[in-house]
Amino acid sequence: MLYFLAFCLLLAVALTVAAWRRADRRRRVLRIGAGLLAVAGLWLAAYPPVRTQQHPATQAAILLTDSYLPDTLRQLLGRLAPGTPVWRYAATAPDTPTLSNLLALRQRLPQLRAVHVLGQGVPAADVSALQGLQVVSHLPPVAAAFHSAAWPRQPELGQPWSIEGYYQGEAGEPAWVSLLAAGAGRDSVQLPKGRGSFRLRFTPKTTGRAVYTLVARQDGQRRAQEPVPLEVRPTRPLRVLLLAAAPSFEVRFLKNYLASQQHAVALRTGLSRGLTQTEFLNFPTPPDLTRVTSPLLGRVEVVITDATSLASLSGTEAAALAQAVRTGTCGLLLIADAPALPRSLPGGSSLFQLQPRPAAAMASPQLLAWPEAPARLATLLPATLRATTGLRPLITTSQQQPVAATRRIGLGQVVVTTATETFPWLLQGQQSAYGAYWSRLLTAVVPAAPAASDIQLATSWPRVHTPLLVRVTGSASAALRLRAAAAQTPVRVALRQDEHVPEWASAPYWPATSGWHEAQAGTARDWFYVFSPAHWRGIAQQEGQRQLALLPTTLPQQSVTEATVTTHTAWPRWWGYLLFLVCAGLLWVEEKL
Repeated sequence: MLYFLAFCLLLAVALTVAAWRRADRRRRVLRIGAGLLAVAGLWLAAYPPVRTQQHPATQAAILLTDSYLPDTLRQLLGRLAPGTPVWRYAATAPDTPTLSNLLALRQRLPQLRAVHVLGQGVPAADVSALQGLQVVSHLPPVAAAFHSAAWPRQPELGQPWSIEGYYQGEAGEPAWVSLLAAGAGRDSVQLPKGRGSFRLRFTPKTTGRAVYTLVARQDGQRRAQEPVPLEVRPTRPLRVLLLAAAPSFEVRFLKNYLASQQHAVALRTGLSRGLTQTEFLNFPTPPDLTRVTSPLLGRVEVVITDATSLASLSGTEAAALAQAVRTGTCGLLLIADAPALPRSLPGGSSLFQLQPRPAAAMASPQLLAWPEAPARLATLLPATLRATTGLRPLITTSQQQPVAATRRIGLGQVVVTTATETFPWLLQGQQSAYGAYWSRLLTAVVPAAPAASDIQLATSWPRVHTPLLVRVTGSASAALRLRAAAAQTPVRVALRQDEHVPEWASAPYWPATSGWHEAQAGTARDWFYVFSPAHWRGIAQQEGQRQLALLPTTLPQQSVTEATVTTHTAWPRWWGYLLFLVCAGLLWVEEKL
């Protein structure tokens, strides 16, 4: 600045001396004045005057997040008061100050009452920091994205698996939503209007962690793609007790199928009065099947029996079975092959009511239906179940008549099915249909696994650089260790015991990388997937908006000292350039005259 000031002074002196020494003394004053004004124009162009104003401190701030629109920011700045601060949240930028902690807004701006959020929005975990402020969201136009999705994160091997959700794309253009697993397309569905709900199915073939891909295409282009992580676990082996009144193909095929699935099977078959035959498959130490006792029921998880075998139990045996079901020790699956249900059924025979079918209808196979059921699966049905209160149908006919249903008895489950001959499906080559049928019944009747150490997450959508609450059950005194799949050294996190439930303990965790992470506490071990900021943006935006909707709508009264902000506004530089050009031109024209 000093050098430029010296240059301007020397230039002014030089122009004045030149104008004074000219032989033509006419318009001498005009020449001197034009020279001084030209020098003043150069100074104003380099250092324009600054106007200082004082006005009340602004009560609003602008927060920029990912995918914000510059046009929206420009329009908003035109509407708000001068001096409204603009911050960029989380991401760094050279042209905008960065804010990494929303709580710092209150410290820097004591008068703050409203926050305008532009772009995708604030993460749901950080919304609570804006409590007491009026939050105005300026969301970008809706792009093609998945706005909801749900799927089992830890399915069992061989069990049908599905993913459901909602896709919103360009209206009017049909969309295809596809599932890619193990390097190939597994299922797809068309949305004629370009948006709507979808459901895709697949049966995992191998155990272990995997990341499927959900893809949406419109007009031949891929519009959205999201990862679908899951951990396929081995099938849980069950201990099954089969009670059959007489040898039959149904019992024989069922026994072999359960054994082929690595289930432990204990079979007692009646041959004649007082004479029975026993058989054990996958049982390391066979139990005594002479009588149905509490010790025997304590070693099995599911009892499968027909109506005749259940009715032939003595009073002591029936009481032991009912007690085991009520306490959740085992579940009971009854094949209703008699016109009436036995009175020894746990809970009473009145809980399930048979509805005999006409003789003509009994001779024709009936189609069976349930979620994920194979197509065109039919069997002969002597009767159906009457739908009553408390009965949950598992399998129905095409007319929605219950064929198999379950009912809770105490802590256990009792399942009754009227389909008495399912082995023909195996003879017809429908092995998958046979397995799906019995898998659905066994899943409904098997008791819950005993409580053990467990690790759970407070959210289904863990994200990078977002606090994640990890809860440990049953190992509150153990240390929690977490690590990314690519990391060698785990991170040790301190657990805090819950004040209401002593068996619970939780700890916060900030994932630094996306992908699979391992959590271990004592004997409990679990894997979870952390999504990157680019994944599932539609769901992240909706979660943030839901959290904003939960904030109080009425703002608390704030008593703060009135503050003022001083702004400095510079004059436009073109005034200096214009003054220099006019005066320089005047000197040139005057010299030619």
